[in-house]
Amino acid sequence: MRKSLATTDIRPSIAPAVAGPDDVPPAPVTDIHQHLWPDELLGALARRTDAPRLQRDGRAWRLEARGEASCIVDPADHDPVRRASQARADGLDRVIIAPSCPIGIEALPAREAAPLLDAYHAGVGSLGAPFRGWAAAGLADLDPSVLATHLSGGFVGLCLPAGALGSPDDVSRIAPLLDVIAARSAPLLVHPGPAPWSPVADLPRHAPVWWTPLTTYVAQMQRAWFVVNRWLRDDFPTLRVCFAMLAGLAPLQDDRLRSRGADGFAPDGRTFLESSSYGPEVVDAVAGVVGGSAIVFGSDRPVVEIAPTAIVGAERARTNAARLIDGEEYR
Repeated sequence: MRKSLATTDIRPSIAPAVAGPDDVPPAPVTDIHQHLWPDELLGALARRTDAPRLQRDGRAWRLEARGEASCIVDPADHDPVRRASQARADGLDRVIIAPSCPIGIEALPAREAAPLLDAYHAGVGSLGAPFRGWAAAGLADLDPSVLATHLSGGFVGLCLPAGALGSPDDVSRIAPLLDVIAARSAPLLVHPGPAPWSPVADLPRHAPVWWTPLTTYVAQMQRAWFVVNRWLRDDFPTLRVCFAMLAGLAPLQDDRLRSRGADGFAPDGRTFLESSSYGPEVVDAVAGVVGGSAIVFGSDRPVVEIAPTAIVGAERARTNAARLIDGEEYR
């Protein structure tokens, strides 16, 4: 019987690592996918009059974003002190903060995107340990120099909305950004979200809150999986790429892919999938296709507010995350 995600905890799966006789330090325990909106970003969203925006709802905020059900944003969920305490309780050494791509900041016209992206980078860049950040980039008017500045300032790599990788032609569209991270051996995180050339449709009437995450997100991630592995790899063969939410389970379509005359996925050591919102049995099934060395841990906190999910081979996931983020091999 499958265990409930609400009660599955990673902490019993991670024993304190002890340095070996060669004194090689163990890989840090890393959550590669959380969201934390700093005060700068909350304020910038609250000043907007069009979606995406925040409006006061009692002591909390209500978020409005195209294609998404409106939802409450509790500032307490984005308190860095509280979140650092949660990270310690979960046994995490570091937490990598990602931009909230589904709300569509990256897809806005450049003049609208810039102040929100500046607020995100300023706030996340000043959080301090255990936090690091994925850089974001406006897609309406690409500026590789801005991305390079953020990477020089300590951001670990680039997070792109999956809508930016929705077709083979998109690889050339975003190549200037990919050139920057490839030159610096920095990784790419693919996360659900729209691009200017692939906007999200308005939410259907009476759609439940789970509609977009279970339909649009999954479709975006599956398309991006095939675009990356069939086209992006031709131009960026060594780029480390990680897919949020197990790429919408796209690897499980491998048999269907082969039945249509294409080659299946071949583990390459540079393609990673993170585990957010899926339990151990599903993670294990995906690992059966991509290999255990491709699986990394991500919680998607506070969007998915559960104890971190135990994944198959937690110790291996620790070293996998180090290879993704740092490009290093650990014991």
